[in-house]
Amino acid sequence: MLKLKVEGMTCNHCVMAVKKALSRVPGVERAEVSLERGEALVEGNADPKALIRAVEAEGYRAEVLA
Repeated sequence: MLKLKVEGMTCNHCVMAVKKALSRVPGVERAEVSLERGEALVEGNADPKALIRAVEAEGYRAEVLA
């Protein structure tokens, strides 16, 4: 499981946009996004850089957490 810090989300629409973007990345089996924690948890074997690019393409900032 990979944890991403996601910045810029302000509402549930943001959460759904980030979740949908992450789900489209090859190798993602499941993505959960939390507005309260500003995080996304991603299961699968997707390239972390591809996940970050997908989030940034939606207009948010992301980085991999330990």
